[in-house]
Amino acid sequence: MDWQRLGSRFAFYAVRMLSSFVQLSLESFIRSKEDGEEKVKQLGGIMLIVNAMLWSIGLLFIFNNFGYDVTAIVAGLGIGGIAIALAAQNILGDLFNYFVIFFDRPFEVGDFITVDDKKGTVEYIGLKTTRVKSITGEQLIFSNSDLTNSRIHNFKRMDRRRIVFAFGVIYQTPPHLLEKIPSLVKSIVEAQPTVTFDRAHLQKFAPSSLDYEVVYFVENSEYNQYMDIQQTINMQIFKTCAAEGIQFAYPTQTVFLSK
Repeated sequence: MDWQRLGSRFAFYAVRMLSSFVQLSLESFIRSKEDGEEKVKQLGGIMLIVNAMLWSIGLLFIFNNFGYDVTAIVAGLGIGGIAIALAAQNILGDLFNYFVIFFDRPFEVGDFITVDDKKGTVEYIGLKTTRVKSITGEQLIFSNSDLTNSRIHNFKRMDRRRIVFAFGVIYQTPPHLLEKIPSLVKSIVEAQPTVTFDRAHLQKFAPSSLDYEVVYFVENSEYNQYMDIQQTINMQIFKTCAAEGIQFAYPTQTVFLSK
């Protein structure tokens, strides 16, 4: 009887030591990665599963030590496990994808992401669901399987923002002014801070306008700063075109009558 108690105590302390070792090893590994401190906070879900597995093995050892038929217990657990797995395929799929998100790190808490037409900041990554605070204020809840099977745009990883915008002028604009517009736009864009100009071209002949396309880069990912820059560019283009006598186009139809 003493040996049985001694074996049980050994199993108890062995499981605790092994659990602590696994936790310390994972924390050390995660802290060595980028933004590791944030990831350590999400370690609780993984340790819950690890501890459940370790204590299951420890209990089987204790039962065997007290003379119970462990083979029958394992067989019963195996049949029950298969039944549970079949009944909870979606839950197990979300659980597996939690590990994918945790180790592969397509996004993290605090990242601004877009999933299809939904946008927001990641607030919480759980064993089954991930919660996102949308830009309109409500909380969006995604299953982990939905996220790993979707195309995710992670704006936190963006180093620079490529901007494409267009505007149109009327067909009555003289050719010398049409040729002048790209250089005018270039000087306006290049005058902005943290901006790299790419191109400005007369792109196409639209039904009621001559359309120009402009491309530039904002050298950071801040959305508000991009909007401030775009607003300044729009205002400067409007003022410059007014000073040069260039009129912006809007949807119109002109009817020409001949005798």
